[in-house]
Amino acid sequence: MTDHTTGQTTETEQSADRTNPQNPEVDPHDNRRQALYWRLLARLFDHEEQATLESASLAVVEDIGLPSALLDPQASVDSIVQRHPELAAEFDGLMAPAPDAADGARDRAAEVRRAALVSKVLLNVFASDSGTVTAGQLARWQSDAGWLERALGCKPGELRGGRAGGGSGRGAAGPGVSPTGTGGPGTTPDLSRLIPAIGPELGAIEADLVKRMHLREVLADPKLASQLTPSMSLIEQLLRDKNNLSGVALANAKALIRRFVDEVAEVLRTQVEKTTVGALDRSVPPKRVFRNLDLDRTIWKNLTNWSPEEERLYVDRLYYRHTARKTTPQRLIVVVDQSGSMVDSMVNCTILASIFAGLPKVDVHLIAYDTQALDLTPWVHDPFESLLRTNLGGGTDGTVAMALAQPKIAEPRNTVVVWISDFYEWQTEPLFESMAAIHRSGAKFIPVGSVTSSGRGSVNPWFRERFKDLGTPVISGHIRKLVHELKTFLA
Repeated sequence: MTDHTTGQTTETEQSADRTNPQNPEVDPHDNRRQALYWRLLARLFDHEEQATLESASLAVVEDIGLPSALLDPQASVDSIVQRHPELAAEFDGLMAPAPDAADGARDRAAEVRRAALVSKVLLNVFASDSGTVTAGQLARWQSDAGWLERALGCKPGELRGGRAGGGSGRGAAGPGVSPTGTGGPGTTPDLSRLIPAIGPELGAIEADLVKRMHLREVLADPKLASQLTPSMSLIEQLLRDKNNLSGVALANAKALIRRFVDEVAEVLRTQVEKTTVGALDRSVPPKRVFRNLDLDRTIWKNLTNWSPEEERLYVDRLYYRHTARKTTPQRLIVVVDQSGSMVDSMVNCTILASIFAGLPKVDVHLIAYDTQALDLTPWVHDPFESLLRTNLGGGTDGTVAMALAQPKIAEPRNTVVVWISDFYEWQTEPLFESMAAIHRSGAKFIPVGSVTSSGRGSVNPWFRERFKDLGTPVISGHIRKLVHELKTFLA
């Protein structure tokens, strides 16, 4: 770009130029990559376009053979991939860690290309506008966030399952992005190490977008409602507002909740069924049916009856495989804090309880509480119906839930009590003493600080230390941890 008042080339344009004969030591690829990242930083923190950076970035993108739509803030990644299908493979794993290469072996031209693609994904996700959000805008952002998750080596939706809170997300990309990269000259930012922080920030941005929607009006229009993609943030809003909906809006809200519940249940059911429950019970005679016939053992045991003359094996006895497993009836009592800070745990644990309720000889009870307790056991097999009966929000008083849970412990040795909460309680001492009494009785008590997809959660330090001293440390993290604990006990 030329400054018409001086006739000189601007500094930014020169840095992105293909060649720099005045300074042959400067790598033109590094200059191009820096121009793209300076534009990224400028757009993340200021929605106003910087003309010099825009023109320099456009020259770089066109020069390396990428579509100029990558610089269009209104173009979704989906729309770009539809027009240029070959780019889909480049977006996948774009920011996942890769083996380090020596500087001489690094493909600097490829790094410039990656910088352009990385900038597109990050800007579409983190440089969101303010104001009212439409159903289409939310759907587009969710799609772009899915591409970011894919770029980080995750599945779409995997990082957004955690609690939506804290931070606007606008600066979330900052620590992982710099004009010179994060791994020295000529490298693409590796944001995979920031996944624990990125997940909750994506949830926060999504929650903010949902709150800025005129959700009731969208739900009342079947066409607009069909554009919504179920997410934890959206389900939270629907559950909070369900008592204010009616007619078409309520029907569409229920359909979205049902769809989300079914999707999460499918994932959790796979995790629960990965390992078998119980050891083989050889005291129970095997079922004498063809599918249980142990052919190898039958042949081996009857080899003495082999007739060489007739070339025939005479079988005196058939052997069958044991399939019955030793299972002791177990009672699983799940107590879930349904206050405003535990929405995602409420959804996940309601679904998880229904899955374990479907296992043989597992008696599942479900209790939800805030300042009042609700026994959801009659609906435990249907998480959709359970969630519709919850009343999200309010304070927290675990003593009311304990009053419902304690009478359900008939045989302590065969009972596990899972208590999911952040444990910020009004009556700390009485509640903890009741929990300690359950532990001393012989029942297994499992305190859980969070049951989310990302594992983000805050636990009252007072309770955390006392549970640790009691020998029942708080499980706080990914929902897979709770699934593992429950399968171990029920096996």
